[in-house]
Amino acid sequence: MNFHGKPPDGTRILCIGMPVRDLVFRVGELPARGNKKRATHFSEFGGGNALNAAVAIARLGGRVLMSGPMGDAREKASAAIFDDLAKEGIDASAMVRMPGLVTPISNIMIDHTGERTIVTYRDPALFKATLPETSELLRDCAAVLTENRCAPFVTDLCFEAQRRGIPLVLDADHVMELDDPLLRATSHIIFSSEALHATAGVTDDIEALRKIAALTPSFVAVTKGADGMIWLDANKEPHRRPTFPIEAVDTLGAGDVFHGAFALAVAEKQSLEDAMRFSAAAAALKCTRFGGAFGAPQRAEVEALLRQTAALTSA
Repeated sequence: MNFHGKPPDGTRILCIGMPVRDLVFRVGELPARGNKKRATHFSEFGGGNALNAAVAIARLGGRVLMSGPMGDAREKASAAIFDDLAKEGIDASAMVRMPGLVTPISNIMIDHTGERTIVTYRDPALFKATLPETSELLRDCAAVLTENRCAPFVTDLCFEAQRRGIPLVLDADHVMELDDPLLRATSHIIFSSEALHATAGVTDDIEALRKIAALTPSFVAVTKGADGMIWLDANKEPHRRPTFPIEAVDTLGAGDVFHGAFALAVAEKQSLEDAMRFSAAAAALKCTRFGGAFGAPQRAEVEALLRQTAALTSA
């Protein structure tokens, strides 16, 4: 099946993952176990790691083809996800509808500090999805971004992207086995702090990154929320970058915005230092706005923040 014609100007990224219906409640404080709490605001929008990253990429000037499993085509509730993607100019024609299944759902509470607490349901049968033809998905593709939870249906595509020399950014948001083929099939792996420690079996960030780096030729990094990020260079030496100073109101989707911005930066052949800085700026700006990844910034806003901080540094 042909999903689209030859793309116009603009870097094209393939994002593969599981879209999620995010049901978001804003509360002053999280309720204690067994208690009730009145929310001050409620909203619903599309979410999930790869979808959030796709929104960030689109707002930063990239072109996105989104693929991955969703619930039954008769499922009315998930129609809003396609509406959200269409509004962002994201091509969702390669999504896979799974008969009889339910699109993943997250119940999210955001407290007065902007921190989020999440409970998610994903039907295990969604992991049995078969993606559309690999050659079509990778056509005119400058980079691929995917989630490590998608390994059951994305690994073969990752190896084909590697064979074609297409950069592949892996969002390692949950624990991996040390012999997971995705460690060998990707060019860039960015862990969450919790997933890195659980995968490596050590709690020191640098030691954990070096343990993973011994198993893969990929660039490896970890994002640590407000504590910034750490990555290893080609000599396995660590580099650190603090976050941009902001007042957070909503951290939901910030890590995903970082991954999306990073994938675009890699596709644009930015240096690793510039890519990390660009991604950190995008994630920081997102945290100043409600709406999950739909609070992601436009390219001009990110570039303005980068210029501003560069000017302050050189002053």
